Amino acid sequence: MTILDHVEFAVRDAEVSRRFYETALAPLDIVRVITVGPDHTRTKGARHGFGKDDYPRLWIHDNEPPGVGTHIAFAAQDRTIVDAFHQAALKAGGIDNGPPGVRAHYHDHYYAAYVLDPDGINVEVVCQSSAISGH
Repeated sequence: MTILDHVEFAVRDAEVSRRFYETALAPLDIVRVITVGPDHTRTKGARHGFGKDDYPRLWIHDNEPPGVGTHIAFAAQDRTIVDAFHQAALKAGGIDNGPPGVRAHYHDHYYAAYVLDPDGINVEVVCQSSAISGH
């Protein structure tokens, strides 16, 4: 299992960056998997997801200054790890940016928690299975 689930960052122009990444990542067999229109995003800008095997692991979006909206998501094998991350991150001084729970707008088993680190980076831990424990 990979430790990273996905990374996201803001770009000045999502369409310019989309064209760049489509071309630049083609030799790696990384393709645009999905585009989410402005009506369905938090920033009201376009989002493009790139990856392999129909799963987007790199996301770019616009309508925020580059550097703002930087996001990294770590993969967890079960939901108890997501809960433990959230509790440990808050104890370490992180700021709650979304408590542990299912994010059904992604899919029915997307269980995640979000914390802002000391520099405001949105750190997520996500379990994308229905597993509650490692057993």
